[in-house]
Amino acid sequence: MARTSTPRVRKPARAQVFTRKLLAWWAPEYYPRFLERFPDLETLARARPRAVREAWDGLGYYARASNLHALARVVRNDLDGTLPDHPDELIKLPGIGPYTAGAVASFAYEKPVAAVDTNVARVIRRVFFASRISHPPSRQIWELTRTLVPKTGKRAWKFNQAIMELGALVCKARAPHCGECPVQPICKTGRRLGRR
Repeated sequence: MARTSTPRVRKPARAQVFTRKLLAWWAPEYYPRFLERFPDLETLARARPRAVREAWDGLGYYARASNLHALARVVRNDLDGTLPDHPDELIKLPGIGPYTAGAVASFAYEKPVAAVDTNVARVIRRVFFASRISHPPSRQIWELTRTLVPKTGKRAWKFNQAIMELGALVCKARAPHCGECPVQPICKTGRRLGRR
């Protein structure tokens, strides 16, 4: 069988400006607080579910906190307390999909990998695909996002958190705040969305 290859996605010219503006806009506040409360997997695994949810406040969907807590218990009990650090291994764990595998690798291990949730996909679509394709395939969004993620760990997790926050707080699905957007000058949709 002939091997097929997927063409590499070229990094758009405005990618560097996008990443710089996004990271300048976002300042981490909640994630370091969560890490202070649960500095390691064992501490998280021993915690009560309510304590984990309370510490997660401000970090997004609470289901993520519950899933992370359950994962900590599985890793403690079944993997001798060693959480895999690569998305290809993380995705093998129960309840872990591509987004969560990327998020854990990025946020826990500072791996320079993409973590594409609904908010991230919306930002990428609006900034990079709006004038060409209204709904690009998920594969294209993942490939492009991988090219945008900074190659150093700290900047990678900051980028992932920042773009998630941008999608959740500014580049909203129904009522985006384009005037508040730190990347608006390079966004292909711009204020047109604000009038919808």
